[in-house]
Amino acid sequence: MPVHELNIPLGPSHDKIVKLTGESMTLNMGPQHPSTHGVLRVELHTDGEVVHDAIPHLGYLHRCFEKICEGLPYNQVLPYTDRLDYCAAMNMNFGYVLPVEKLMGIQVGDRVQRIRVVMAELNRIASHLIAIGTYGLDAGAFTPFLYCFRDREHILDLFEQVSGGRLLYSYMCIGGLMADLPEGWIARCLEFCDYFEPKIDEYNNLLSYNKIFTERTANVGVLPPEVAIACGCTGPMLRASGVKWDLRKDEPYSGYEKYDFNVIVGEGAKGTVGDSWDRFFVRVLEMTESVKIIRQALAGIPEEDISATIPKNFMKMPVGDVYFRSETPRGEIGFYIVSDGTKNPYRLKVRSPAFCNLSAVPYMARDQLIADLVIILGSVDIVLGEVDR
Repeated sequence: MPVHELNIPLGPSHDKIVKLTGESMTLNMGPQHPSTHGVLRVELHTDGEVVHDAIPHLGYLHRCFEKICEGLPYNQVLPYTDRLDYCAAMNMNFGYVLPVEKLMGIQVGDRVQRIRVVMAELNRIASHLIAIGTYGLDAGAFTPFLYCFRDREHILDLFEQVSGGRLLYSYMCIGGLMADLPEGWIARCLEFCDYFEPKIDEYNNLLSYNKIFTERTANVGVLPPEVAIACGCTGPMLRASGVKWDLRKDEPYSGYEKYDFNVIVGEGAKGTVGDSWDRFFVRVLEMTESVKIIRQALAGIPEEDISATIPKNFMKMPVGDVYFRSETPRGEIGFYIVSDGTKNPYRLKVRSPAFCNLSAVPYMARDQLIADLVIILGSVDIVLGEVDR
């Protein structure tokens, strides 16, 4: 059949593709594939280059996280939370200690709250730098990847100074923090903020507004808001579809209600609201908002004992159950904990944001080209440690 009769439009917009009528083929993308960002297998049903269906197959990184945690005292669960989303371990620590403190009725001091917020926002920036850097790599742009990892190193240096770790931290503990900020750390953190803010313009010039990149991502993998909500999408995935929902604003915790920052939503500046470019650009803009929060949190930080509210033992816990959700770089992480009064949780269940976000992939991939599936998957920003658990 002549190519012109296939009615495949040139350029990145594929909303008017006519399904081909040839034989369908089943392809496996992954689990060892660089663009799946981990050990994810996607079963593709294709007709030529057009994807009819994309079915994610999970579980290749399943480590029995929840069952392991049910055999450990509450305080010993903390290092395992680092291994959920290992690109945002501070946010995972944060998400776990909050429900346990709610269960025990612990109210931490203002200094602890502010330091936790600073660490969470620094890790949000570090995670988004990985997301946009590797996304450029997926689209064929190598230089932005180097720039992003260069700037991420500054954050890892700050984390190493407070916790000793550069990837897995276990810094936030139930009732407080592992250690107070070392001398001069606040000044170094503010120095990083001054250095980093102008760099965001560099990323925009290199990647966000790059003609080739925008043509590869705009109008690709459009996710309407009603579908995003139906799939349980949260975080940048949901906000890029135009839904203004952020737990830091809508259900504030740890003092987030004190801080002035904007909730970034997709506006379809380069294509359609909820496309792959919007999901990328929401993360770029969120880094600016995180810098704002960090500056505000450090500005009024009081001198307090960060270990004053740490429980002495966990041998006897209150009986009951608790659920708490917080905002991570990938969306809402939720911990549901059932306590039977012993030192170990009777049941611990994790609501994984990337797991829910991944459920929207079959919808976004339908009737797109195989090459665009790489762009769609990269825009979801999955971490399989958190998805499979």
